[in-house]
Amino acid sequence: MLYRRLGRTDEKVSILGFGTMRLPVIGGDDTRVDEEKSIEMIRYAIDSGVNYIDTAYPYHGGMSESVLGKALEDGYRDKVYIATKLPSWLVASRKDMDRYLNEQLERLKTDSIDFYLAHALNSDFWDLVKKHGIFDFLDSALEDGRIKYTGFSFHDSPELFKEIVDSTRGLYVRYSTTLWMKISRQEKTV
Repeated sequence: MLYRRLGRTDEKVSILGFGTMRLPVIGGDDTRVDEEKSIEMIRYAIDSGVNYIDTAYPYHGGMSESVLGKALEDGYRDKVYIATKLPSWLVASRKDMDRYLNEQLERLKTDSIDFYLAHALNSDFWDLVKKHGIFDFLDSALEDGRIKYTGFSFHDSPELFKEIVDSTRGLYVRYSTTLWMKISRQEKTV
């Protein structure tokens, strides 16, 4: 497996990550994850050198994080970086952010999340999390060690992307391929 330094961090992550948005399910029901098959797949990936695992609060009706937590038992947690995401659209207060993060830590059976992203930011969700103190929340969670790096996933215009990046004070950034393609096209036509 090849590894690369991730952004401005000193973390070496595998060039291939494992996403848990589409784990095997039972009977076509997205909320009924086949835990045995999923754990086997996740551990096979880790045993093969994958050390970056991506999940999120809503994946599989909330089961993705729980299944990943089980897969990372027996010493597997020490072999990987976990990325998960704050459900931005569900935030109704500053306390909600702490509540979701603490619930995610329990689901994942860990004391710390390596990469914690504000999920699916667009103009509505960006305004929502700003209103409820996203930067205070992230600073607090970084300081108390519940998260190691922060960032966001994104689905909106290049202008909003720039606004968010400019406001993040150099925090770790994750962007969508679609946006990158839009920005690249615009740069070529300018």
